[in-house]
Parts: sequence; C-alpha cells; structure tokens
Amino acid sequence: MLKRIVACGLLTCLFSAGAFAQKRPDFVPFINQKHAWVDSVFNTLSPKEKIGQLFLVRAHTNLGEKYIDSVAKVIQKEQLGGLVVFQGGPVRHVNMFNNYQKVSKVPLLITFDGEWGLGMRMADSTISYPYQMTLGAIQNNSLIYDMGRQIAKDFLRLGMHFNFAPVVDINNNPKNPVINFRSFGDDKQNVTNKAKAYMDGMVAGGILASLKHFPGHGDTDVDSHYDLPQLNFDKKRLEELEMFPFRELIKAGVPSVMVAHMNIPALDATPNIPSSISKKVVTDVLRNELGFKGLTVTDAMDMKGVKKHFPNGEADVMAIVAGHDLLEVSENSARAIDLIEKAIKSGRISQADLDARVKKVLASKLWLGLNKYQATSTKQLYNDLNSASSKSLVQRLADAAVTVVKSDRALRRFDAKRKTVIVSVGIDKAQAFETGMASQLSDFDQLFIQGKETEEELDSLLKIARDHRQIILAIHDNRSRPRSELEVTEPVKNFIDKLAGRRTISVMFTNPYAMNSVDVMRSGSVILTFQNDDFMQRAAIKLFTKQLKASGKLPVTISKQLKFGAGL
Repeated sequence: MLKRIVACGLLTCLFSAGAFAQKRPDFVPFINQKHAWVDSVFNTLSPKEKIGQLFLVRAHTNLGEKYIDSVAKVIQKEQLGGLVVFQGGPVRHVNMFNNYQKVSKVPLLITFDGEWGLGMRMADSTISYPYQMTLGAIQNNSLIYDMGRQIAKDFLRLGMHFNFAPVVDINNNPKNPVINFRSFGDDKQNVTNKAKAYMDGMVAGGILASLKHFPGHGDTDVDSHYDLPQLNFDKKRLEELEMFPFRELIKAGVPSVMVAHMNIPALDATPNIPSSISKKVVTDVLRNELGFKGLTVTDAMDMKGVKKHFPNGEADVMAIVAGHDLLEVSENSARAIDLIEKAIKSGRISQADLDARVKKVLASKLWLGLNKYQATSTKQLYNDLNSASSKSLVQRLADAAVTVVKSDRALRRFDAKRKTVIVSVGIDKAQAFETGMASQLSDFDQLFIQGKETEEELDSLLKIARDHRQIILAIHDNRSRPRSELEVTEPVKNFIDKLAGRRTISVMFTNPYAMNSVDVMRSGSVILTFQNDDFMQRAAIKLFTKQLKASGKLPVTISKQLKFGAGL
C-alpha cells in the first residue's frame, strides 16, 4: 500500500470541519493562488504522476469485482487524479472509493453526472430529483437552490466531491436527441437563473459544480455519444444565445466548465475538429474572451464525437494542447500519459503550462478539504441518502412545477362524488396517479389503453367513457427517459382526439414536446407534469383534491398556442 501524502500548508486551518463550514474561500481565486500544501504534494510527484493528476478514470460497481479490481490497478500504477463514477449501489460505491483512496498517493477527486441527483446513476437505491426541464417550469428558484444544497449533502455523504451539473444548454431544438429534457428550457434568461440557483446551492453545500456543454449543445440533432454534431451558426448567434448562460455564470464564479464534442466552424474552421479539443474554443474563446479561470474539463473522451476523427490517443494530447485541466474517461490513460510526456519533450506542450494545471487540480482538492481526507462510513448510508427531508423537497419541487396549460375551469368544477372514468393511455395497470385518484372517487371506472387495441375495441371503450359525467384522460410516457414524440398508434390518436372534449380533464405525464404528438387541447382543462415519476403523479392528484394551485409555467415553446411562459 502506498504512503499517503499528508503535508500541511499555511491555509490548512481553513479546512477543519468547523472552520470550513463557516468560511469557504471563493473557489476560482483560491485555485489560482499559491498554497504550501499544493507545492509540497506537487514536489513529490514524478513527471508521469503529474500528468496523471489531469485524468479521471471510469468507475463502476455494477460490472463485477474483476472490473473494480482492474481500475484499482490502473489508479495505483498511474496515480490518476480522480474518478468519474457510473452505475452501482451506494454501499458498494463507498467501499470502492475507500479502497481506491488507499492506493492513491494524492486523494482522488471523485466526480459524478448527477443532473437530477444520485438517482441519475443509482435510481434503485437513492433519490432522483425532477429533470431540469421540469425544474424550468418552477417560478420559485429558491427551491432549486435548496435542491443543490441537498444534492451536495448527498454527494459528500457518499464520499464524492464534484457534480457535472447543471446543464446550461438552451434546448431550442425539440428534436434534440441528447439534451432535451436535461435542459431548463429554451429561454436563455430562465436557463441562466435556474442554473445559478442550482450551482450556488451545490457550491454552498461544499461540492464543485460544472456547467455543460460549452459552448452549447441545445440546438443539435446529433448525439455526440455516437457521432460529431455540427453547429453551423455564426459567432454572433453563438454569443447572443448559446454562450449567454456560460458568460453570465462565469461572472458569478462557476467553478468548472465542461466542453462538448461539437464541430463549430465559426469558432474553429479546422475540418472535423471537436470543440472539446480545439485550442481556439477552449483557450481563445472560453479562457481569453470569456475570462474563465476555473477548471475546464472535457466531455467523456471515449465518445465517438471526439475519437471518430482523432483516434489512438491523439485526442487526449490535443485536449491538453487546447487548455484543459481535466480529461474525463480517456480510452487508454496510460497511452495518453505517454503521448503527453512525449509532447512535452518535443515542445508541443509547455512543461510550465502543464505544471500550472496540475497545481490547479491539487488546489481544487485542497479547497474540498481533501488534505484532511477521511474514509467514508457505510453505517446508516441508505437512510442518510433517502431522508424524509429529501423526499419532502422532491415533492415540493414537483408541486411547484406542475403546469395547467389550458383553463382550470373543469378542474375547479371537478367533484369526486360524480360518476367518473379514468382513461389511462400508455400503461396496462394503475400507477400512482390512478391509485391516488381511486382513493378520492366514490363512483368511478378505470380503462387502460395499451396501444394494441383495434379500432373496434377503441370505439367500444369510447362509448363506455362517454357514459360518465367526468372524464379524466391520463397520458403516460412510461419510458425511462421522456422523449419528444409519444409512441402511439393512429387509432389511439384518433381515440384521444374524440375523447378530449369539454367534460375531459387531460393530464400529460410526458415530455412537454409530446403535446405535439396528440391533440388534447379541446379538453376542459389540460395539465402538464413533464415526466411520469410518482412525485409528478402525486402533484397532479393535489390539483384534483384542491390541495394545490398550479404555479408552473412552460419552460419551452411547444406550438403557436403553447409558448414559453404559458400557464395559469
């Protein structure tokens, strides 16, 4: 086992448990200052180990012990800077982190994609907060700040330090296959305000936040995981729209910015060059024009958007040349470190420049208190990560997001004692909404439309539904991620069109863009909840039971009839 570096510096007193909670220096100025602890650690590292500090290796606990052990060997041999954590369970994750920290000379920086909290990668055992598109409907941004603080608390409890969130891409392309519901919406000011609340909450809670995906991935129709998207906008458009949230939040002190794999000729005309490894994008635009002095990090380097045109480790070298501080998930970190070392010897990369970046990474670890690193306990871990206060916050966020996009008259007239039918499309058995409504209604029937029905069967069900004084039409998108189009057959679309009349209250448990897949706007009232999770279904029930008055507003423009900001 390797000996841990525990040298202390002049500022160490700032990071004792009590003092650190009370007095946390501003992150960006802090990492650009000189620190005795940073220098003492830096001076113990070999040339290869210094380069290794700039790499974040993929870590899982759902791929078996052999995989976990193989990553431990990589960390021990290459002394990498940190982890990017993927799927697995909390207890297994903590045990893995503790073991990995033991074989690392310098405490590891543990990062995670947690746009909607730990549940983004550990959905079966931790809490998921609403998607950013759902949060975009909320009018009280202090709730989003509170969410950021709670997510920070969850991260620290698990032994993690850095969340690759919030997404500040402006989703002005409804067909975007990779951002979409992960964005706060299509209005640049709303995106900026929501992202600032989320960011500020996480930083105040003691972890790092990272804006993504610079310079803006919202208006693409290609997923950079599988290919290289191209943004063919001029620089003026990019500056006024895509880059707006980044510019404003850099002024507000964001700790980190993640750069996307996109080809943007207006910023760099080099054929097929991804923005993530372009010096013109990372150094000239992000660093020099926008004045960003925090940490820059690449999007995952194993994505086809970057490795397709620059294979065999060349992209890793180019990422360093471009000006990055951290490289996420290199295909082969040992190969990359060797290539970067050769690039330093040849003069392609400046040793002084690389050393400065290593010290920024070490200073980030100092800011996080990792100079006083302690192993994480698994005692009461599940309870701590699934607290009653967290669940209450999730429900408050859901309640604040639910949006009535057409008249609440039918809702106000709703009477639980009247003969009612609940027609549920997209599911084959009751979910939280149906179960909850059943407990409120004294005389009701339940119909399920799975999408396999014939026209004759649907006509028969339509007659049954119309034999009720009140009709609740609940449209569910039961897929794990809400998409822009619903998978409904033409007969089912026709059924919905016929059912959506004055007696009908339509509830869309779907992506907002899915409003264009079916026609429910003739309904007496139309409710949009943005996603199908139980907490949104419970929020919808509260509208029917008069426990809640909808306050959400549309975060995107869906049609001429339904524009950004619509909502009663």
